Amino acid sequence: MTFTAAPSADELRQHMADHLVRTGRIRSKPWRTAFLSVPRHEFVPDFTVRAQGSLHRYSQGDPAWLAAAYQDVSLLTQFDQDGTATSSSTQPSLMAEMLEALDVRDGDTVLEIGAGTGYNAALLSHRLGPDHVVTVDVDPDLVATAKTRLRSAGYEPTLVAGDGMTGCPERAPYDRLLATCGVGRIPTPWRDQLHPGGVIVANIGCGIVRLVLAANHSAGGRFLHGLATFMTARPTPNTMGTTAGRLVQPLLTWSGQTREITLPAVLDAPGAQFLTSLLHPQVKEFALGNGGQEIRCLFDPESSSWARITMTGAGVMTARLDHGGPRDLWAEREPLLTQWRDAGRPGHERYGLTVSPDGVHTLWLDEPDGTSWRLPD
Repeated sequence: MTFTAAPSADELRQHMADHLVRTGRIRSKPWRTAFLSVPRHEFVPDFTVRAQGSLHRYSQGDPAWLAAAYQDVSLLTQFDQDGTATSSSTQPSLMAEMLEALDVRDGDTVLEIGAGTGYNAALLSHRLGPDHVVTVDVDPDLVATAKTRLRSAGYEPTLVAGDGMTGCPERAPYDRLLATCGVGRIPTPWRDQLHPGGVIVANIGCGIVRLVLAANHSAGGRFLHGLATFMTARPTPNTMGTTAGRLVQPLLTWSGQTREITLPAVLDAPGAQFLTSLLHPQVKEFALGNGGQEIRCLFDPESSSWARITMTGAGVMTARLDHGGPRDLWAEREPLLTQWRDAGRPGHERYGLTVSPDGVHTLWLDEPDGTSWRLPD
């Protein structure tokens, strides 16, 4: 679509919805209508966009603000004291894919974990009616702001300030659950609060999984095509994670056990990142160059275990491993990566997840009764 003058909000929404339909993210008329109707800009009066390694701030009054609000990108809307983003408006194409994956029907009730700006709750409210939408967020300030903006836009779903990992039992049971925050494992209360046959769509590691609840409260399903990492769920509003910036210097200097290793896969390959993010969802990981050497660092905040993988140059996949702490993080990762390599490096969309009635998470390739790996609790 070409604009001859500054486009209006209605024109920008039309352009965004057309793009989501054209790219296959929106596949049904009700969700197209929702994206056409809900004014995203009213939920993001100021935000930051990360592009090409830089941050660009937009706010009302800026001539570029309105058009920027309708870009198909995530809009960062809250930061902690270290400058780490703690809330955002998710990329619309990813929102549409997850909403379509919910496969809602008229009359369904949805529990949303993570209020963010309130925009996603507005889309759900437009599709199902606000009486059928419950949103939980740990940050009471976010909840209050989202509630105000939702009301201004004409929607009044139920918003609750609380720990999203415990769901919202007061309004259970639900037909669908959508998590717009990252979790390491599917919490048991989510399954407990769903009707049998209910659907969970959630971000685990850097994958988006769609699970269907069985009568015995197990759940299973496949990963969606897109890879994404949401902001990690927080147990309290003031919880702060360990940032990579704080870890760089220690991880470059710590001494521990050392051995030579051969990498079974390029660690930056999407498939390798997908698998390791599922195996180690809480492990902090970053890569950097140091004096011409490529180094990858791992750190587990819970056990203080760490690993430093330094490419030696002796071979394409040869490296030196330095590690310490009670867990050998690389030894835990290596078998899964080796099996992935030996299977021909399958894409992440070939994987699925089963959660047993007692909460055991099992990753599988192609079919639930095929090659599988129990994920650590």
